[in-house]
Amino acid sequence: MRIHIGTDHAGLEFSTQLQHHLAEQGHEVVDHGPIEYDPLDDYPAFCIRAAQAVVRDQADGVETLGVVFGGSGNGEQIAANKVLGVRAALVWSIATAELAREHNDANVIAIGARQHTFDEAVSFIDRFIATPFSGEERHARRIAQLAAYEQDGILVPDPREGQPEPDVLDASDSFDPEAG
Repeated sequence: MRIHIGTDHAGLEFSTQLQHHLAEQGHEVVDHGPIEYDPLDDYPAFCIRAAQAVVRDQADGVETLGVVFGGSGNGEQIAANKVLGVRAALVWSIATAELAREHNDANVIAIGARQHTFDEAVSFIDRFIATPFSGEERHARRIAQLAAYEQDGILVPDPREGQPEPDVLDASDSFDPEAG
């Protein structure tokens, strides 16, 4: 499988180690940068390029996934999700790595390189790569809704439409959880 990687200065050392690990596992690794440490570099350019490559490869029928990371993984996930066709998930455990693939057919994951040990992060990445999309109808339906919105901005009808307005609490209302 081809794996596209993008990071920033916070993940540069991690990136080098990860590339060796993935190559040893038999994957083709494409590094989208950075190539040298610069504490002022910006992750969007690197992560967006990695995400674009994933979408391009998938459109060409290449089996591929992406991994983006930085200090927290949050900004990197946001950057990757700006690319049409990307479903990037922030992963922080084995379970979130599996669910990202099984339920969301995520094609990119984001990880906080400063939030986990290298071994933890690699276990998440390995699980993500090894886990297939379940293909269950409910998950496929939801992914199709996301893709449709991404293409034309149209949402499925609001199930609350035509219903009475919900009660709204304001700051002067009191709430007693014991009141039942």
